[in-house]
Amino acid sequence: MSTLLVWREKLQKIYAKYSTYILKALQLLTGLVLFGLINSNIGFMESASSVFCTAGLAVICTFFPMMIMVIAATVLILIHFYALSMPIAAVSMVIFLLMYIFYFRFTPKKSWIVLLAAIAFGLKIPFVVPVVFGLMGTPVWIVPASFGIISYYMVDSVKDSATALRSADAESMADSLITFTRQMFTNREMWLMVIAVVIGILVVHTVRTRAVDHSWKIASAAGAAVSVVVSAAGSIAMGVDISYVIVVVSAVLGIAVGLVLEFLFFSVDYSRTENIQFEDDEYYYYVKAIPKVGVSAPEKEVKQITGRRPGAKKNGQKEDSVTADTNPEEILLTRSLSKELGLNGDNNKTE
Repeated sequence: MSTLLVWREKLQKIYAKYSTYILKALQLLTGLVLFGLINSNIGFMESASSVFCTAGLAVICTFFPMMIMVIAATVLILIHFYALSMPIAAVSMVIFLLMYIFYFRFTPKKSWIVLLAAIAFGLKIPFVVPVVFGLMGTPVWIVPASFGIISYYMVDSVKDSATALRSADAESMADSLITFTRQMFTNREMWLMVIAVVIGILVVHTVRTRAVDHSWKIASAAGAAVSVVVSAAGSIAMGVDISYVIVVVSAVLGIAVGLVLEFLFFSVDYSRTENIQFEDDEYYYYVKAIPKVGVSAPEKEVKQITGRRPGAKKNGQKEDSVTADTNPEEILLTRSLSKELGLNGDNNKTE
């Protein structure tokens, strides 16, 4: 455990020193994954789904705020939808605008939450979202998380009905448009996942903010379990076909990620907990103090001690070097024997 704490301290120092470069690298990686998922799932326009377009958009968005990446992802989705069907692109644009109106109202500076939620669902790890967002954020994060989930299911719905939309003629295009709009707002799986994630975030945040020992561990396990139960019960009650393997695996992965986040951001020693009580003229105060666990990274120092025998240069003798590996008692014994046996240079001179 102490070794892990030392590594954590080293990572914190590295991050403090190179935080700008690390954040930009993470932003570049997010862009590559995001635009790669979009182009691989709905690459209806070949020129926009190329590797060069994916990498170029990721690199360009790296030098701008995360909100620019959200807008770029939205525009890329609409371009692919337009290549498939202009009415579908128009309806999707209206839905995006409605979401962004609420988004700017509640969490204008949390653009990356929308991206992470959509990426998590695209990578088939949906229940990592409630654990991470509940531990690191506030209940307001529910808004951008829900928008990310809705964006994912919008793309997934168009992907599933792409063949029918391509083959539709002008007369059946209106029917296809009405069908798509109805599917979007009555998608039971989408609303079930939104409800499961929202309840999971609320449970994780509520437990995490309680003054109980190991609150982060309990919150991670409780949030993941509640999300699984809600999704499973909802699938049975609403007749929604969901993959229970994905649900369970993502919940387990969410608990593992929660443990990592606790180690990085909330490592405390519960064995040294102190409960303090005091009062003033108006209130009684009950304070629970839990010390943080911190280990300073050891710094290695190499010391070298060199000694010179007095008068060595004067008599034309070589200097003796004494290092940390040399035993001083052996040196004194050797010199004493040399003097008694007449091996010193001074004793060899003719008196």
